[in-house]
Amino acid sequence: MRLLPTKSMKPGMVLARSIYNDSGRVLLSEGISVTSRMITRLQQLNVTYVYIEDARTSGMEVPTIISDKTRKEAVKTITDTFKSIEHEKELSKWFVMDKSSKSIKSLIQNLLTDMKSNDEVSALLTDVYVHDNYVFTHSLNVTLYSLSIGLKLGLSQKDLETLGLGGILHDIGKMLIPNDILFKPGKLTSDEFAEMKRHATYGYDILRNMQTIPLMVAHCAFQHHERLNGSGYPRGIKSDDIHLFGKILAVADVFDAVTSHRIYRSAMLPHEGLEILYAGSGSLYEPEIIEAFRKSVAIYPYGLMVTLNDGRKGLVVGQNKDLTERPVIRVVEEEGEELETPYDINLKDHLSLAIVDCDSLEKIAAVS
Repeated sequence: MRLLPTKSMKPGMVLARSIYNDSGRVLLSEGISVTSRMITRLQQLNVTYVYIEDARTSGMEVPTIISDKTRKEAVKTITDTFKSIEHEKELSKWFVMDKSSKSIKSLIQNLLTDMKSNDEVSALLTDVYVHDNYVFTHSLNVTLYSLSIGLKLGLSQKDLETLGLGGILHDIGKMLIPNDILFKPGKLTSDEFAEMKRHATYGYDILRNMQTIPLMVAHCAFQHHERLNGSGYPRGIKSDDIHLFGKILAVADVFDAVTSHRIYRSAMLPHEGLEILYAGSGSLYEPEIIEAFRKSVAIYPYGLMVTLNDGRKGLVVGQNKDLTERPVIRVVEEEGEELETPYDINLKDHLSLAIVDCDSLEKIAAVS
């Protein structure tokens, strides 16, 4: 399996990962041989990259932290909840959320069950989604990343459940933002950005009056855009006044935002997203939380071409829990020559070796 930009796809290539829409429906199945028409359509749908079969990575297995069944349940629950809020009259929103809370709580239990049973699996979202509504998929991703951090920090079951609810519902206020602002394919004006920022307050107002969800969940919606140095919104509060859950959600939210394809920009790769977090460590984001996240997320995705400090090149074929910056590499090129028989190196066992470069999506396109 290899990570490849859609602009570099060629007819006859075989998908190694299915492509879904936001509702969890398969658009193109794993194992299908793509046609020119399929490739054109994927590009039109703004799919940045796909995973294709590559003989050099034969035998590589990519584990997932949640099952397909749980993911489908999650997408449906989030979509139904958010759409019900969007369509209801103002005075009915609390009632709608109270009705939805049972299914959301059940979803969190299922997510935690899957994640705990797959505790050796790094958080890596390898499925490719066509975003009809970015908000829905983003909410699930933020929840998974937040729970991965919470598990690494050793939070109690009760706290994990509350954090999970906060992840699912942190952007619920966006359902009150006008669609022409929420989905604008370009930079927002100052007035539009001011309205967009109100989603944190809108979410807090919806959630704080609910009897069936902890008040802390409302504060998750209220605080996930606050920053340690007070530069965040809506209140501009500083480190000691931001709850731990708000700090966790801030890291998860930013990481998923920059590593997801948006209308106005391509997705960053995970190691690039982590660099964004490190750049704000101590000033914007809690260093301890970034470190917990680093140990939980697969920084270098499966199938990514990397360069080692001795000049060898290879594809990422395995991950090491807690040492995600040192994956297993299948060396495919030495001294500029492609090897007939690739071999694996576990960087965890070779401390003199390090990844010094890896293909951005643009670089991958240039060599494919």
